[in-house]
Amino acid sequence: MIIYTPAKAPDSIPIIDTAPWYSDDDEARKKVAWEVHKAARETGFFYIENHGIPLERMEQHLDLAKRFFDLSAKEKNKVHIENSSCTRGYEPIAVQTLDEGSPPDLKEGFLIGNDLDENHPYVQQGVPNTGANQWPMQPPGFKESFNEYVELMTKLGISLSQLIALSMGLDESYFDEGLVEPSMVGRLLHYPSQDKVVANQLGAGAHTDWGMLTILLQDGIGGLEVQNSEGNWITAPPIAGTFIVNLGEMMRVFSNGLYRSNMHRVVNNQSGQSRYSCPTFFDPDYFYPVKCVPTYMPESGEVDFDETTAGGHVASMYEKTYGQAV
Repeated sequence: MIIYTPAKAPDSIPIIDTAPWYSDDDEARKKVAWEVHKAARETGFFYIENHGIPLERMEQHLDLAKRFFDLSAKEKNKVHIENSSCTRGYEPIAVQTLDEGSPPDLKEGFLIGNDLDENHPYVQQGVPNTGANQWPMQPPGFKESFNEYVELMTKLGISLSQLIALSMGLDESYFDEGLVEPSMVGRLLHYPSQDKVVANQLGAGAHTDWGMLTILLQDGIGGLEVQNSEGNWITAPPIAGTFIVNLGEMMRVFSNGLYRSNMHRVVNNQSGQSRYSCPTFFDPDYFYPVKCVPTYMPESGEVDFDETTAGGHVASMYEKTYGQAV
């Protein structure tokens, strides 16, 4: 396949219209895949529009985040992550440090994953970071609304994984074997407005994401920045009706470093308003092998990354950023 080489470091995040991807026009679908290929080479970040998720449903999920974080500390702490054996639940301010060596991040969060009971084989086998979610009793309908959103994100994540496969010159079904029961992590994040700023402490410190794909829903406040190949920070402003998709470290392994997993951060929120965002981290099944795909295999057969598994890599990153094994 033809491989795109960026002429220069980009100064903006591209917007990709995915409507043709859902059509029966093969050539139109390939054009969308080519746009994804270019974005993956340039920034590892791109907006998607016309993705099939209604704007009203996106706004409902942001409102769910607001209603949860508006609860009292006592109510939120009923589902504190310390009560979970697999790091699920409420994360108070300054629990996570994404930029190693910096002060903890100025955000609070709520995290869920694949909701597996004690009878699931993965739980019985002691697979890291598997188990049951903690669900708050308030606000009303929280669990049902979140699960409905997860179903929509699962469908979108599978579709994007197939689009990514085609962008790499593979059959679009290449990753499907690992997506029968994909690994899903959903987070709600709240960045309170900050009157005072501590040196080197951000809303979310500079980091790359760990897995395959991140699908980010953000409100209208803004604050996300992405580092380009020249080391400059470029903004990823809110665009109504879009998601921001970014590639994680797994995609570097799949592409032998051709696709980018760029550093990004959330700057201090001094808007005078709270900022909310809702990332969904979409990965293959825990035991799915993560290795260079055939189309990007060097002629020498020598690759730049060791083969690993989807879950093993993510579990190690949890330990690094939360300071505990999961």
